[in-house]
Amino acid sequence: MGSKMKKVGLIDYYLHEWHADNMPGWIFEASGGKMKVCYAWGEIDSPIEERISNREWAEKNDIELCATQEELIEKSDYLVVLSPDNAERHEDLCKLPLASGKSTYVDKTFAAGLDDAKRIVANANNTSFFSTSALRYDTELQSVEKAGIEAVDCRGPGQFETYSIHMLEPLYILMGKAKRVLALGGSSSPTLLYDYGQNRRAVLGFFEGNAGFSTAIRYEDGSDSVVTFKSDFFKAFALDLVRFFETGKPSVSIKDTLEIMSMLDAGRKATEDCGVWMSIE
Repeated sequence: MGSKMKKVGLIDYYLHEWHADNMPGWIFEASGGKMKVCYAWGEIDSPIEERISNREWAEKNDIELCATQEELIEKSDYLVVLSPDNAERHEDLCKLPLASGKSTYVDKTFAAGLDDAKRIVANANNTSFFSTSALRYDTELQSVEKAGIEAVDCRGPGQFETYSIHMLEPLYILMGKAKRVLALGGSSSPTLLYDYGQNRRAVLGFFEGNAGFSTAIRYEDGSDSVVTFKSDFFKAFALDLVRFFETGKPSVSIKDTLEIMSMLDAGRKATEDCGVWMSIE
C-alpha cells in the first residue's frame, strides 16, 4: 500500500447515524493509521429531530463535507456507502460509486428487496464491492461446526425490515439458502419459519427492545450448540474491510449476498401474508 495514507469517503443518506459516527474510528484503528475517513457526503440532513445536520456532523468529526458525490469519489481512494436504516436508498446511492473503479463497501442491508439488489449488481461496472452484516465476523459463529445441522433457532431485537439481515446472514453461513418461508405474527415483530427440505428448518424470532442476538443449533446426531454473538465482531469486520481496501478482493461473494437477499425478500412477503408459504427465488 505504500507509506502514503489512503483516504476514505463516506456516502450516506444522512450522516448523523451510528454507523457513520463509528466507521472513521474503526477504519483508522484497524489500518494502524494508514487509512482515514477524510470525506463525507449526505443526501439530506437527518430527519430525526434530536440529530445534527450534515455540516455540523462533518465539523464535529473533522471530516471534509463534499458538495457532490462526484467530488467525494474523485478525492477518495476507497468508498463506503452507508444508509444502514434506509436500504431503499442504496440503488441510487450506489450508482456512481460502483461505476468508479474504486473499491466500495455497501453497508447492510444491501438493498430493500431482491429486484433492486439485482439492479445494483447489474449496474456495477469494473468496481470491486461487497456488503455484509458485521455479525458474520463473530468468533463463535466462525468456529461452529456447519456439517450435519438439522435445525436452527435465531433470536434478535428490532423489526424485520432493519434487523433481519443480522439473523439471515449467520443463518445462511450455517445452512445456506432455504426453499420457502412462512410467517406468523405482525410485520413489526414476526416469527418466521424457513424450510430447507428433508426435515431441515430454521426459526427466526424478532423481539422489540434490547434482546440481543443468539442462535441455538441442533445437529442430526442430537447434539447442540449455542452462538451468543458476544465477540468484538465490529473490530473483526473493520480488519477485513481494511484488507479488502488493500487487496480489492472481497471475502463475501455477490452470489451469497443475492441469495441472502432472496431469503429476506421472501420473508418480507411472508410477513405481509401471514400463514402462507412463500417460495424463495
